[in-house]
Amino acid sequence: MDKNTRILVVDDDETIRTTMKAILEDEGYIVDLAGTGKEAVQKTRERSYNVALLDIRLPDMEGIELLKLMHDSVPRTRKIMVTGYPSMQNAISA
Repeated sequence: MDKNTRILVVDDDETIRTTMKAILEDEGYIVDLAGTGKEAVQKTRERSYNVALLDIRLPDMEGIELLKLMHDSVPRTRKIMVTGYPSMQNAISA
């Protein structure tokens, strides 16, 4: 990935968001954060992202629902699902 790559990190856990941001920015990437699905959708309306890291469990919607919304609204953004609750059903749904 190009160092001008813009990444959106969507996770309800502030510690995870800020840690991921620090790691990615140390590598030279441009990083924005969102704590809810609604906030993520709003941010994708305001600017484009090359990559979105999406938590499966969010306070206002399931990450799978956000994935579907983003697939329709920003199809060129690569989406990666992340979770602290791995299961086969989550993998199949994603």
